[in-house]
Order: sequence, then structure tokens, then C-alpha cells
Amino acid sequence: MEDGKTVLDACCGSRMFWFDRQDSRAIYGDIRQEEHTLKDSSSTGGSRKLIIAPDQQMDFRFMPFKTDSFHLVVFDPPHLIRNGKTGWLAKKYGKLEGDWRDDIRAGFSECFRVLKPNGTLIFKWNEEEVKVSELLALTPEKPLFGNRCGKTAKSHWIVFMKPEPAQI
Repeated sequence: MEDGKTVLDACCGSRMFWFDRQDSRAIYGDIRQEEHTLKDSSSTGGSRKLIIAPDQQMDFRFMPFKTDSFHLVVFDPPHLIRNGKTGWLAKKYGKLEGDWRDDIRAGFSECFRVLKPNGTLIFKWNEEEVKVSELLALTPEKPLFGNRCGKTAKSHWIVFMKPEPAQI
């Protein structure tokens, strides 16, 4: 455990799916630290703030934690490729760039490295631009189960459990 924290959100963004965005059990990490005002006709004044303020600014491909540190890791990496950098979706979710397959492969590897044996990895992905099957091919670990959700059923929540180390 890192400083008594048992949960890591490796790409927290604005912490939008957390019930308690300040949950004391979690370390919220993200490569970005930024604020944006987004147009939103459903909000008072016609706009709302998007705040990405991680506890620790970090790159999910090279996390600064010891091996076997967390009971639970949440991995919700950027999933957009074609969206422009200034679009509100890219601001909200981030954007994959360059050789994104290597980035996601490294992210899975790091998430499993910092996860304790028998720990749980929650992976979230939206397959608007990249199919889930392409993502699952980037890790040797096999998911336990998952769920599709959203208006178009393109968002996936997938659960993994880190195996015990092989006994020799």
C-alpha cells in the first residue's frame, strides 16, 4: 500500500464515475493537470468546469509505485484517436497518440505490476473508435467478466484478477 491507500485510479481524469471524488482510500493519478470551461446548455450559465486535478501527476506507462502495492486498480485510459485536441471529448477523456497500442500494452503491464496478487483490476473502455477485442489482445491477462453500458452499449467495464505468482 502506498501511504495507506489501497486503491489506485491510474487515469482519473475528472473522477467522473466516482461516488466520492475525494475517497480517502484512493490515489488519483493522471498525466494531465488542467481546467477547462465547457459549453453545456443544461448547466446554470450555459457552461461547466472540467477540472482534472490528480493527487499525483503521473504517466500510466511508468507508475512511481512499488510492485504489489494496491488491492484495486482502476484503468480508464483515453480511448479517442481521431478527435481533435481542442474538442470537448478530448478535453474530457484525453486522447491516444502515436503508437497507442504500445501505450495501452504498457499501461496494462504497469497496472498488473502495482496490483497485489489476487487484487482486482477494473478496466473501462469505450469502443467508439477502437474495439474492445483489440484492447484485450494487448494484455496476456484474461478478464473474469464485464458489462456493456451507455445509450449505444459501447462503454465496457471489464474486471480482471491478478493471479498468484507461480510456485516453483
